[in-house]
Amino acid sequence: MAITQSTTIAVAGSTLDDEPGTARAFWLATENRLSVAILAAMTLLPLAELTGRTWFGRGIPGAFVVTQQLTLWIALAGAALAARSERLLALSTPLLMPERWRARVRILTSAVGAGIAASLVVASLDLVRIERAAGETAAWGIPEWLVLAILPVGFAAIGARLVWRAATDARGRGLAALGLLLPVLFASAPGLKETGVVPIAALALVIVTGLGMPIFAAIGGAALLMYWADGTPINAVPVETYRLTTSELLPAIPLFALSGYILAEGGASARLTRLLTALFGWLPGGLAIVVTGVLAFFTPLTGASGVTIVSMGGLLGPVLVQARYSERSALGLVTVAGSIGLLFFPSLPVFLYGFYTNQPFERLFIGGLLPGILLVAVVAGYAAVQGWRGGTPRTPFRAREAAAAIWLAKWDLAFPIVLLGSIAGGWASGLLEAAALSVAYAALIECLIHQKLRAARDLPRLAVECATLVGGFLIILSVALAFTNYLILADLPTRAVDWVQFHITSRAVFLLALNLLLLVAGALMDIYSATVVVVPLVAPMAAAYGIDPVHLCIIFLANMELGYLTPPMGENLFLSAYRFNRPLAEVYRSTLPYTVMIAIAVLLISFMPDLTLWLVRWYDARFPS
Repeated sequence: MAITQSTTIAVAGSTLDDEPGTARAFWLATENRLSVAILAAMTLLPLAELTGRTWFGRGIPGAFVVTQQLTLWIALAGAALAARSERLLALSTPLLMPERWRARVRILTSAVGAGIAASLVVASLDLVRIERAAGETAAWGIPEWLVLAILPVGFAAIGARLVWRAATDARGRGLAALGLLLPVLFASAPGLKETGVVPIAALALVIVTGLGMPIFAAIGGAALLMYWADGTPINAVPVETYRLTTSELLPAIPLFALSGYILAEGGASARLTRLLTALFGWLPGGLAIVVTGVLAFFTPLTGASGVTIVSMGGLLGPVLVQARYSERSALGLVTVAGSIGLLFFPSLPVFLYGFYTNQPFERLFIGGLLPGILLVAVVAGYAAVQGWRGGTPRTPFRAREAAAAIWLAKWDLAFPIVLLGSIAGGWASGLLEAAALSVAYAALIECLIHQKLRAARDLPRLAVECATLVGGFLIILSVALAFTNYLILADLPTRAVDWVQFHITSRAVFLLALNLLLLVAGALMDIYSATVVVVPLVAPMAAAYGIDPVHLCIIFLANMELGYLTPPMGENLFLSAYRFNRPLAEVYRSTLPYTVMIAIAVLLISFMPDLTLWLVRWYDARFPS
């Protein structure tokens, strides 16, 4: 039930609410500029490499390595921005509590979260000290310890924000600040773990996580506790975090997110709405088909369905009501349609899944194409029938308007073709260069061709928003690498596979149990947390039952989309109630028919592997690796 951190466009960039010239305003502006500079460097370095190789026969030595190192910096800088605007991913259980409890619970969860952040600062400082003594360099002669220096700085900024946001008065903040003593407590009590405190601490961690402590603190706290209990130095946690800089895939994720924000803010959704209206508005219930298509297209651009519901839903909901859809029908359609689309390119969860499971991203997107279309068709079809029964008006088909809409949207429609073509044609040497091209292409469309954005005014603002989104889930990934590494060292996945195989002998029964598990995970966790926590456990189990890794990815992501909508804890149900100021019960009723139909579609995806693997097999035969 994690409330997604991205609830509106350009929130993080508008948090400079202090008087200009104050020290706080200067610090906040500096954070913004740092995030913009990091994303600019991550975009320009691959573009310079590509340009140099294409036109001059050689690129820039070390450019790719430097971009990889900057992934760590954007993770910590973006997480500090997320903490600043209270958008670190967390369970939304405080919304279910009586108002009089929330302030005290917030102080408690902030204190524990700040204590864990402080412990990560201590561990990171120890790692920086070791690396400085080693004297090793990354690229361009940059010392590795300098790259790692962002770790203690970033965790310190997050901890300070948790304390500051814990309350509005000095007493509340003072109580939250007591959590900063956590690393001192454990460092000064070496015999503490022999007293049986570890199970108590683990239970306390589960409780405060359930009360709304940020997910990154929960996973990071669990990793710290396990390593500490095992006698391993806690600097093993930031050591694993440093693995963010070794991935060839991960640096592309912030850039694809940035290009999506640029397209979304520049009016791509409006152009697509006109196009789909011209092509399908004449059908019975055609407006519902258009709305579903627009929202499903918008979601993978921004990487979070919450953005779709809060921003686009506010625009399209009234349009449905004006077209004689009931308010309940409009509410249900916008909530549900804004929750699907994560299987389509360039969805960040697909890239993250590919990184975490070492699966080629192109096979995952190809495998998700038909299941994604099925989910969109199910939602659009049901909504269209409701519209047809209600006598909603149609838009007559006019060939001239359709041609004009296609011409207006031609640059948007070419976006995936240009990117995938650049890789398939060998012009871009990999995903990172294609992602950098996506940023340049989106900026070209919106700033020069359509002139909907101004480069100097709008691009920095969108870069800050993008950094906030990316930092919110990369910070989870950064600590989850240590958490899952410990699980692997403890042989937990293997033992879990043995236990499941002993109790479940049927592949069909396993698939049912897997869907149920993933549905619960999707309802309780955000998609990024579930990827880094649940997938390492279920992937070996699925392999033991002969389930293809690509098929498992689509089953997982489809269940996450369904979990967004599952009462009573589904994340997007809360977001919709917040955005449209409706009681949760009304949101439940409006989405329930769609949820049932999506659940049926998810079962079809699970038990019909050819729906996922048919196109993958065609791709493998056509383009053998």
